Amino acid sequence: MTERRRIPLLEPSLTGGEKAYLEECLATSMVSSVGPFVGRFERDLAARVGAPHAVATINGTAALHVAVRLAGVEPGDEVLVSTLTFIAPANAVRYAGARPVFADAEPSSGQLDVERLGRFLAAGTRRRDGRLINRTSGRRIAALLAVHVLGQAVDLDPLRRLAERYDLPLIEDASQALGTRYRGRPVGSGSRLACFSFNGNKIVTTGGGGMLVTDDPQLARRARYLTTQARDDAVEYVHREIGHNYRLSNLHAAVGCAQLEALDDFLAAKRRIAARYDRAFAELPGLTPLAVAPWAESNHWLYAVRLDESAFGLPSRRLLAALDAAGIESRPLWQPLHLSPAHRGAQAVGGEVAEALYRQCLCLPSSAGLAPADQQRVIDACRDAHRRAAGGRR
Repeated sequence: MTERRRIPLLEPSLTGGEKAYLEECLATSMVSSVGPFVGRFERDLAARVGAPHAVATINGTAALHVAVRLAGVEPGDEVLVSTLTFIAPANAVRYAGARPVFADAEPSSGQLDVERLGRFLAAGTRRRDGRLINRTSGRRIAALLAVHVLGQAVDLDPLRRLAERYDLPLIEDASQALGTRYRGRPVGSGSRLACFSFNGNKIVTTGGGGMLVTDDPQLARRARYLTTQARDDAVEYVHREIGHNYRLSNLHAAVGCAQLEALDDFLAAKRRIAARYDRAFAELPGLTPLAVAPWAESNHWLYAVRLDESAFGLPSRRLLAALDAAGIESRPLWQPLHLSPAHRGAQAVGGEVAEALYRQCLCLPSSAGLAPADQQRVIDACRDAHRRAAGGRR
């Protein structure tokens, strides 16, 4: 009997012009950050998201670190950060010598709870000498870093109003949200600072890469400067401040250019996959997809379901084990960052919603190239797990 292929959670689709573009890099010996595909990738990405300027970086975390610096965050400051996300944005804050203050999620879609954040800013901060001070810590709150998680979108309009009211630079972590739209506009458009990731599991990959986009030409110039070791004189190698070796290579950018050419196909595939899961799970008790907020058109980067143990019959981690036994990879959401040992002692604004989502949610295979037969295996395995659990309770 032939062993069935294990179904991965996310894998890239590399079936377009990637090989030809890489061969062009090799043929011309243009493999470093000085190469034509870097500029092309920046222009193509900027056009795609409707941003005037884009600066390519070696990964999404590097883009976030530079964005934190561009926002004026200084050592000892605090930055408000979504707690239900991958650890990269919190680490970027720490790289700048600042401290994260973690803000809770709202329960339906898992995005940053803007209303709760507003209540914290109203009651938990005060003005002193023109600076916004955290009443609990006494430190300056210098910026707001909001993450668009799972390919959906934070409610940006009220968030931007909140940032303006408290004079907080807003950084959007759109690492998971390329192709997502907010009230008809691409995420990243109209943003002073927004960051994307092209890690191997993202909807568009360069193997490892990131991009900072901005509507401010001065910020774009400074981002290029900081990501190129803050080099002031390319002949004499004069550096007047500390910079970073954060520029993307021509090889990575070549892959990114080919991937962007296929983005519309990837988005269509992701949305078909999500719609099929939605239909299949509509009548499965206790298993509910995380909602897509009415203001968002999700790219469905990663499809997540929420389990009600009493109705489904199993908690999320036991479903994970059942899927694993069936040769299917799944994954919980991220440990909320206010619980992370790496950020022990950080202040949290709420957190109980993020903790509940972490306990109850599971992410299912969502690759753009997921075959219908493989998706049916996932659906059947979820149904079988429910049936077995229900039978065991009789």
